[in-house]
Amino acid sequence: MLIERLQASSDNNFFLLAGPCVIEGEAMAMEIAEKALEITTRLNIPYVFKGSYRKANRSRLDSFTGIGDEKALAILRKVGDTYHIPVVTDIHTPTEAAVAAQYVDVLQIPAFLCRQTDLLVSAARTGRMVNIKKGQFLSPESMEHAVQKVRDAGNNDVTITDRGTFFGYQDLVVDFRGIPVMRRFAPVIMDITHSLQQPNQSSGVTGGKPELIETIARAAIATGVDGIFLETHQNPAVAKSDGANMLPLDRLEGLLTRLTALRHAVNRL
Repeated sequence: MLIERLQASSDNNFFLLAGPCVIEGEAMAMEIAEKALEITTRLNIPYVFKGSYRKANRSRLDSFTGIGDEKALAILRKVGDTYHIPVVTDIHTPTEAAVAAQYVDVLQIPAFLCRQTDLLVSAARTGRMVNIKKGQFLSPESMEHAVQKVRDAGNNDVTITDRGTFFGYQDLVVDFRGIPVMRRFAPVIMDITHSLQQPNQSSGVTGGKPELIETIARAAIATGVDGIFLETHQNPAVAKSDGANMLPLDRLEGLLTRLTALRHAVNRL
């Protein structure tokens, strides 16, 4: 199983899912993958490249959704083939599962869709690893049922990703008590950048608090997550999606270096 390989770091380090929010083009995707792989190889962090081939959950009709499914999926495949790394993308309907599975190694279930039985079962039946984002509206305990649907469909290669819980109408909060709860059901990943979103803004453009990326990441590592998820971009200010809470690519090395040192300290306790 892929999750077992990701957890097999020789020094028990966390694994990383990272990349742009959405594939904007081949050059930007390849540059991010190459830089992230160089850093993670040196730090002994198992790495999965992340990129959405299409964004289905947008606040406004005129929001950017992608460069075209086939073109973006082909780029994801090229990233995986070029750098010999697993690739993850999100799917939104049961029919997308089999299509995306031809290009990527991990199918991600968006948080708002984590209770959709047909979607979970379709993803599971591809045989690909399934990463389920915890709904912002669900308790950690509720994720046991989503995981069980995947396993009952014959696939044990499953993880849970926490991305915060609604705190009022326009903010999210991370309840770190949920990490040990969900680890009883499956390996747990902490989505650092989406946890810092400020959704439902009156402008129709999601806000964020990227200055707290390291705070959330440190707390997650200290709490014992198996992996971390974050979105990064060469220039978040011009990113076509979720730029308000992404990590600039040139800050990735420093963050991962400090998180690795923290993980080693936690392992010694």
